[in-house]
Amino acid sequence: VQLQASGGGLVQAGGSLRLSCAASGFTFADYAIGWFRQAPGKEREGVSCIRSSDGSTYYADSVKGRFTISSDNAKNTVYLQMNSLKPEDTAVYYCAAYSDYPCPILGDYWGKGTQVTVSS
Repeated sequence: VQLQASGGGLVQAGGSLRLSCAASGFTFADYAIGWFRQAPGKEREGVSCIRSSDGSTYYADSVKGRFTISSDNAKNTVYLQMNSLKPEDTAVYYCAAYSDYPCPILGDYWGKGTQVTVSS
């Protein structure tokens, strides 16, 4: 199982980033794919997930209206468009695969994270 996250970086507050998660090694349609994040000194937080079978989505209250998750099932890839970024969005973002929906924080599988840093 591989979940390869990319797209993190440094951005100013108010800016945008798009994270990508390329999944392989399992049946994409059987899982929800999403993101959780971990910031230093803070609890791990579930951010968003999408159920591949029907496109149902979940967003944490902290990102609703700013982040949009989407899925390209032909490419086994999930995207997280992050707009209006805030310094409190700074964290390592992990892509994960979930057999349960709504998605718990930790997935059945997750990959290496990608760092998102938002400067004020």
